[in-house]
Amino acid sequence: MSPLIRLTACFIALMMAMGVGRFALTPQLPHLISEGQIDLTAGGLIAAANYLGYLLGAVDAMFARRAHHVRLRLLAGLWSCVLLTLASYWAHGFWSHWLLRFGTGVASAWVVVMITSLSQPLAHAAGRPRLGAWVFAGPGLGIALTGLLALGSNLLGQNSSTLWLVYAGVGLLMLLLILPFLPLPNAKPVVTTTAPMAIDSEQQPIGHLGLIYALYGLGYIIPATFLSQMASARFHGQWQADLFWPSFGLLAALGVVLVSLRRARPDSTRRWLMVTLWLQAAGVFTCLLSSGLGLTLGVMLCGTPFLACMQLVMQRSRELAPHATHRNAGLLTACFAIGQLCGPLLAALSSHFSGGLQPALIVAGSGLVLAGMVLLQPGMAPASKAAQVQR
Repeated sequence: MSPLIRLTACFIALMMAMGVGRFALTPQLPHLISEGQIDLTAGGLIAAANYLGYLLGAVDAMFARRAHHVRLRLLAGLWSCVLLTLASYWAHGFWSHWLLRFGTGVASAWVVVMITSLSQPLAHAAGRPRLGAWVFAGPGLGIALTGLLALGSNLLGQNSSTLWLVYAGVGLLMLLLILPFLPLPNAKPVVTTTAPMAIDSEQQPIGHLGLIYALYGLGYIIPATFLSQMASARFHGQWQADLFWPSFGLLAALGVVLVSLRRARPDSTRRWLMVTLWLQAAGVFTCLLSSGLGLTLGVMLCGTPFLACMQLVMQRSRELAPHATHRNAGLLTACFAIGQLCGPLLAALSSHFSGGLQPALIVAGSGLVLAGMVLLQPGMAPASKAAQVQR
């Protein structure tokens, strides 16, 4: 089967698992709050449940090395995203949504790690690394899709339960379309081994990359989770508020394409990663303005580098440790999930003690600035020999 078809299936898998299974909570938060099911503090705790599940799913995925383990988690993750979203139709109140978001967090992490470890080697083996990069645009279009569906639901006067049902139906359709075309793991273990000394030499930069990814998770997740709610508060629930989230997704997909078109130069991945982190920091700080202009700039500066940053982190990981792509995809996703988990908890504390998200946004933006500074460390600056071979 053509690698292009399989990579397209991977693209749609991430579109469904992340856009529908993972980030559907963001456009739903204003509905859930306006319906009296939860308040802003509870919304932060429900989001934290999603990211706690994401963390546990990523840690579990690190140890899925045999082919049947990888396949099982991939299919279980995809089906769980659909079924748990469908179950949200009957959910009401804090605890039911908390449990369902926890489950979708586990499921989406399984899909992300497995699709990453399967799609990127496939793209490189086919001589189409750019197509492998474009797979990461899938979540952006998934976010745009769920955002547009939320806009349509709002215009038609539908409630949150109906929107969950719509999300589940769209997710099921996408899943049935891609099931015959998903890439399958080889019969041998996914992770190949290399010499112990080579692995030891890779640990320090991979550790730094894990710290960067954790800080990135903390930094981006607060605007990504609460953008719709901030826009709803600014525009008093009018339909214009629903334009911000799909715009965020479209810009995120565009950012992946733009970064994938860059020229391959020594150390370019590290430098581009630094730029994307600092652009997002600027976007988070502009959200502090709480005005229409501030939120618009926040969408542009946070949204455009959002998925490109994920793509660059995974590419840098392959450059630093090309023989451990599956292991490091799981490790980095776990670090990312730790940062994401801290973000909504920080937002809940900020909302509880200050009545708003401003303190949490300041911490988030500062974390992104710090993440960019970590890339200036001597261990991260020079391109390794593995990177030269990879390029």
